[in-house]
Amino acid sequence: MKTLRIAALAAGVLLSATQLTPAQATGTTGGSGHRPAYQWELKPTGSASQFRGLAAVSKDVAWVAGSAGRVLRTTDGGTSWQNVSPAGAAALQFRDVEAFDAKRAVILAIGPGEDSRVYRTENGGRSWTETFRNTEPTAFYDCLDFHDNRRGLALSDPVNGKFRIAATSNGGRSWQVQPDAGMPAALPGEFAFAASGTCLVAGTGRTAWFATGGGDRPRVFRTSDGGRTWTVTDSPMASGAAAGIFSLAFRGKLHGVAVGGDFEKPAEAVRAASVTTDGGRSWKLVPAAQAPKGYRSGSAFVPGTLATVVAVGPSGSDVSLDGGRSWTQFSSTSFDSVECAGHGVRAACWASGAKGAVGRLVRTR
Repeated sequence: MKTLRIAALAAGVLLSATQLTPAQATGTTGGSGHRPAYQWELKPTGSASQFRGLAAVSKDVAWVAGSAGRVLRTTDGGTSWQNVSPAGAAALQFRDVEAFDAKRAVILAIGPGEDSRVYRTENGGRSWTETFRNTEPTAFYDCLDFHDNRRGLALSDPVNGKFRIAATSNGGRSWQVQPDAGMPAALPGEFAFAASGTCLVAGTGRTAWFATGGGDRPRVFRTSDGGRTWTVTDSPMASGAAAGIFSLAFRGKLHGVAVGGDFEKPAEAVRAASVTTDGGRSWKLVPAAQAPKGYRSGSAFVPGTLATVVAVGPSGSDVSLDGGRSWTQFSSTSFDSVECAGHGVRAACWASGAKGAVGRLVRTR
């Protein structure tokens, strides 16, 4: 059952986190002994929640959402955090947050049936409006994303043998479940991972992708018409009850990265990364020697670069300078999610994870 797999995921990541050095901005060096080019600058939140939901707006503004219905926001680069959790949501598990700015954000609670919900705020979290509650008992929403400040998609695990999509055209104020006629059939046991809010990514225009695991092979689905019809491509990455693609990241419509692995083997890179240069129509496996050094649950392209990508997971963080073809571990800090946003001097990459951990990426050289 999906609920049991999610419980195992949470337990496994929490266990691995406790086996690591307490969260700090540490890095690893390569054989040459050079100092890594990046490291995490930790931004203490004062919370014990596990923050898998993360929205980067700029170097000053970020939102995190997680366990026990907790949502936090910073507007000063992480120096201070405001508890902006929705009232009465302590029993919910927030796994995704998408923010348009310091005032407007949308959060997703996951779970079977009515546990899957969407809330929106327009006043920095002082109040929230529930804008979607799933009424299909077999649906389980995993992640959501927006093309722009109006159009967005949310992904559920299969219902009657097909993945389910809900769409909004008004910034998340209302959602409509889409017909499934244009959705390919799911494989036996196939589902998406609610690990970092990046199992689905919405690109420019009406293009979007989502990734899966759980079946006999992981797959990547692609739409070019805003979610009405989808095509699907097999991936060479690992799959299984605890394995698959956990995160997608795209730079433009063609260049993309997929990361994942097996969350029951967090320190092993089990066919854990692949790349595409044709918009997700085909994927090339990254060889083990060049892959991230363990299971990775989140990934993001770094703003202001052509091909720099960061991936995070419970056993550390890796960076690729060539669009995902080769990776170097630069930190042993445990994170679940990473997201980058902003332009110029206001651009930033943020990461979040267990025990309230949040960090902001900084260059060291």
